[in-house]
Amino acid sequence: SRHSASETRRTIPVLPATSTIDDHTDSRATEDAPPADPAIVANSAAEVNAVVPHGLQVAAAWSWRAILVAALLWGIVWLARYLSEVLIPVAVAILLTALMLPVARLLRKWGLPKAAATAITVLGAVASIVGVLIVIGGQIAGQGPELSTNVVNGFNKLSDWLSNGPLTNWLRNGPLHLNASWLDSSTWVTKVTDFLKASGSTIATYAAEFGAGVGHFFAGLALALFSLFYFIYDGRGIFTFLLNFIPRTSRDRVDQAALRGWRSLASYVRATILVALTDSLGVLIVALILGVPVAPALAALVFLGAFVPIVGALVSGSVAVLVALVALGWPQALIMLGGVILVMQIEGHVLQPFLLGRAVKLHPLAVLLAIAIGIITAGIVGALLAVPLLAFTKSFVVSLAGGSEPPLGRTHPPALPLHRPHLSRSARASNS
Repeated sequence: SRHSASETRRTIPVLPATSTIDDHTDSRATEDAPPADPAIVANSAAEVNAVVPHGLQVAAAWSWRAILVAALLWGIVWLARYLSEVLIPVAVAILLTALMLPVARLLRKWGLPKAAATAITVLGAVASIVGVLIVIGGQIAGQGPELSTNVVNGFNKLSDWLSNGPLTNWLRNGPLHLNASWLDSSTWVTKVTDFLKASGSTIATYAAEFGAGVGHFFAGLALALFSLFYFIYDGRGIFTFLLNFIPRTSRDRVDQAALRGWRSLASYVRATILVALTDSLGVLIVALILGVPVAPALAALVFLGAFVPIVGALVSGSVAVLVALVALGWPQALIMLGGVILVMQIEGHVLQPFLLGRAVKLHPLAVLLAIAIGIITAGIVGALLAVPLLAFTKSFVVSLAGGSEPPLGRTHPPALPLHRPHLSRSARASNS
């Protein structure tokens, strides 16, 4: 019995006096639990990444970044359209500043004060434009009676041709068997007159909108002239003030990049002047050979229209064709049309891609695409501003990134190496 009692004492567990078993454990015990091991969290994230394919991860990373960039660009375009009545005159003033700034600097070298040189430059530009318009108006007014007589005679010839010409006979007696009233010019004149009388309210609405547009044009013109004066007078001071919004450590790089972009913009403006001069000279030569009235005025009109890429030369050239038609007849008008088409082909396939592209260091395809996108986005004004904006942005970004633009014709290095360059043991040890 003594032996069994001792074994019983050895087998019965003895709990310490301070140890108690309570089903209602204090909740603070769970709060004081140690945090999860970071290694375990990293392992779980690695397991998730292992489940998702690597290509899908890369696509997702690119996707949300592309969405953010697209949203930012859309916001910029929306804001530019909302403030177009202010931004367009300022943009035009910047382009004119790039053209006229060398003239103002030359006047300063001759000893003129800064304000006087700026005023002479701006007023001289305005006087030149007004002078061209006066020449155009004077020639049109001087030859107005002759042109009006030619217009009446041309309209009568056209009406007679539509009534008794070979095309009219074919339409009447051919497979279409059109009624004679469809080919009668007086019938169409009556229909057009009735349509204009019935659309009086619509025409009045369009006239009111046109009047408002003219008011906005003159307001924008005044804003552009004021902006042009101050950009030439103190453009550097204005840009220096804007640099205060850039972090101090990046101001020098931004300043150098902006100067590089400004040189590209100035090169574009000078190249556009050469393109416009070539277009006007081509139309002037053809018009003088044919004896088209008001040929210098038509050349000046083509010169002004060529500042709008593609569209401007087409519209101003069509005016020359119409003048040749009413003043000289169909053969001369067709020859004039051929000359305008030749000038446009030279501009579109030679001058625009190569001269403008070389001036702003852009590929010809980039120039054409920029013009197309500008037309789609903002019409003629967008076409006028698209290429200089692209030129400035490209030079600014390349310079800001620390790169240099290679000369045209040289092969660009690959963006990424095709193989990993050979590293020495010490370099591999430092990388590891």
